[in-house]
Amino acid sequence: MADTPSGEMKPTLGLTGLTMNAMALIAPGAFLWLTFVAQATAGNTAPAMWAGIFFAVLLCLATAVCYAELSKLYPGTGSSYYFAEQSFLNHATAWPYARLSKFIVGWGSHLYYWIYPGVMCGVMGVLCGYLAGTIWPNFMSASNPGPMFMMVCAIVTAFGVAYIANRGVTGSTSVNIAINVIQISALLVFSVMAFGYRVNHPAGTPGLNYDAQTTAAYPYEFATEKQTANGQTTDVISRDANGVPKPKLDAAGKPVTFQIAYPATDDKGNFLTHTTAGSVVGIHNFGWMFVQATIAILILVGFESVTSMGGEAKNPKRDIPIAVIVSLLVQGVFCYLIEYFAANYFLNSGYPMSSATGSAAPIGDMMIIVGDALFGAGNGKIFMLVEAFTVFLAIIGTTLSCINTGARVTYAMGRDAEVPEHFGMLHSKSLTPHRAIWTLAAISAVVGCLTVCNLFGDAGALADSAIKALPQGFWSSFGYFSHDAMAALPNSLLTITLASNFGTFLLYMLSCIICIVAFQGHPAYNPVKHLLIPVFGLLANLACMAFYIIGPFLGFGTKLEPFTALGIAAVWAIYGGIYFVSSSKKTGRTTMVTARSSSQIA
Repeated sequence: MADTPSGEMKPTLGLTGLTMNAMALIAPGAFLWLTFVAQATAGNTAPAMWAGIFFAVLLCLATAVCYAELSKLYPGTGSSYYFAEQSFLNHATAWPYARLSKFIVGWGSHLYYWIYPGVMCGVMGVLCGYLAGTIWPNFMSASNPGPMFMMVCAIVTAFGVAYIANRGVTGSTSVNIAINVIQISALLVFSVMAFGYRVNHPAGTPGLNYDAQTTAAYPYEFATEKQTANGQTTDVISRDANGVPKPKLDAAGKPVTFQIAYPATDDKGNFLTHTTAGSVVGIHNFGWMFVQATIAILILVGFESVTSMGGEAKNPKRDIPIAVIVSLLVQGVFCYLIEYFAANYFLNSGYPMSSATGSAAPIGDMMIIVGDALFGAGNGKIFMLVEAFTVFLAIIGTTLSCINTGARVTYAMGRDAEVPEHFGMLHSKSLTPHRAIWTLAAISAVVGCLTVCNLFGDAGALADSAIKALPQGFWSSFGYFSHDAMAALPNSLLTITLASNFGTFLLYMLSCIICIVAFQGHPAYNPVKHLLIPVFGLLANLACMAFYIIGPFLGFGTKLEPFTALGIAAVWAIYGGIYFVSSSKKTGRTTMVTARSSSQIA
């Protein structure tokens, strides 16, 4: 028999295993590559990218303290879902709301846990498309990969990772340990190189000029010529028969050396580069910071994932709280703040922010430039491919960790019959919630396809000349529309990211409330850890959620993506309410808990 309704998860994870599982979900290698794209295309708010991440870090640290404290009281499988039930059941007056609170938290968390891995599968499609275009430029454009190709890669990733998750958490942990060591080392190397490139190339000195079509850097200025497309005349780069940019020639007929510069904006006021290091870490505008924070939360989530593994931890009360805090400090505070500073500080006239918004992988482009500068012309692609392999591993790791976490939350709800009961069954051999895992794999495949279906929508819409220059074919160009059509539709990557992030803000806000309820009147109550910090986390999460609505009306960011994300969240909430009411009627359960049994109280 494949299912066992009464089976229990086996405690196999120590502090290292728990920490590594959380760190894999925060994965700096995957997210520097991923979110730089989404953050760059968020209107003209990119100057505040680093500040947005810093604010998101503070928000997450406050929430992490809440998770750590709750896990000391209630170690078990289910994370916030389990905490919600236990904190209310153990409260002197709030216990009747235990079932309602845990359903709201569990259902809301699925908006995050069921969308997030799909985003990662979509990113895997983007990465594979970028690499395919780099290796076979006649087949695929690296900067603008084919939607159909990316979708297939997303589907394969979803089911491939689910297969690993279904084999059990011990094997998953071994994979995550290796991935963490590799990706952190690789991304820190890139950060040092990007910072070094900026320091060693002051304004007015020779530098490298990047060309997106050939995914290569050149030491000269490009010659341009007039070209008309759809009735509009634009300057395009002149190219030879092999597509290589022709150099601009001086009066003597010699190529004009490319002289690097750091312009703040273009003639239309669009952000291009940071003129100083202080500009990178500056807020610039609080509205911009909030827009960036609503995206940046994606790179930091995951520290809470270990709280869903209480049933598999050897010493959950001791190890889980430490794993929650350490994973966020190492990955979020150390890795991300360094990496994002280096990537933003690197921007220059040879690769400004305008180039990043038109590329599927701006971090890969930067790796090519710094690789060429350090290792010699042509070697930058080799360096990028090596780094891209670590990103590939990081995406596998973070998708695996999220599927493990999401499936266990679904399993906990299935065990309580708050979702169909078959989700609450474990596999008889691997003792994994396999039904939840494979369901999540199918959902991730669909979400992954949606993530890449209009990768360059809205503000990132490609010029018609760029679309025309794509290699033509089903895998390489089918799915790209005209510039106007793409600009009228939301950016799919940003939209799905914001939908997942809204679920994250909702979950984290509720978790802060749960912490306040759990420790009210408790002998271990501490006003700083159990009131001040949770209130800050509550307000910070609520502010980011509110900015989905407020920001666009104040002219910050774009409207299509946050409003579409809010629509997705609203549909999920309405469906959840309908399901809760109908399920309660079928099973004869009441919304409010009418009595507490000793078995219900931790």
